[in-house]
Amino acid sequence: MKVNPIIFCDFDGTITESDNIILIMEKFASVEANEIKNAILNEDLSIQEGVKQLFSLLPSSLKDEIISYVLENAKIRDGFNEFISFTQKHEIPLYIVSGGIDFFLHPVLEPYGPFENIFCNHADFSGEKINIVYPYSCDDICSSQGCGCCKPSIIRSFSDKDMETIVIGDSITDLQAAKLAHHVFARDFLIKKCEQYDIPYQSFHNFYDIINKLEEMIEVKI
Repeated sequence: MKVNPIIFCDFDGTITESDNIILIMEKFASVEANEIKNAILNEDLSIQEGVKQLFSLLPSSLKDEIISYVLENAKIRDGFNEFISFTQKHEIPLYIVSGGIDFFLHPVLEPYGPFENIFCNHADFSGEKINIVYPYSCDDICSSQGCGCCKPSIIRSFSDKDMETIVIGDSITDLQAAKLAHHVFARDFLIKKCEQYDIPYQSFHNFYDIINKLEEMIEVKI
């Protein structure tokens, strides 16, 4: 029996060439942001708590300036449009799951949509500082319990035993999802983590690389 692929794709550093949270912090935050970032990457601080701490460094009044900055500097990775078309042509469910924040993620993706399935964190600007809210928190069996936007929980909610789970990502926010996936497309920091945890992966530079591999997988009926 043919098993159906289902794709869970990261946003920051995957769909976009750079991690937009890091770009934002380098532009608008203090040197303290770098210490928090390193603690997240070293797994000394949970993603949920770390991202919350990062954005608490920024005044809510910067909202429009941050959006403009991200729109000016976020570059979509080559082949993304073709990747979307490929998934639609082959009727492969595509879920964009991101540790990023809605207020800049949605404006960046808008020209490439509409997308039915986007999961990310929410920014609250009602206070003096930006507060991050997590609408997609960890389920009871998540081993991390600090993911923020919990990708493993989302995978468990939308895939089943008759599906081949494909995870595409680049960083620490994709690690727990990669542990669950049947197939992992990795780049940058996620490659290091896959090697550290002995997780099989395919490296990629752009979405054309992913399309080529998916064509092979479909041809042999994964």
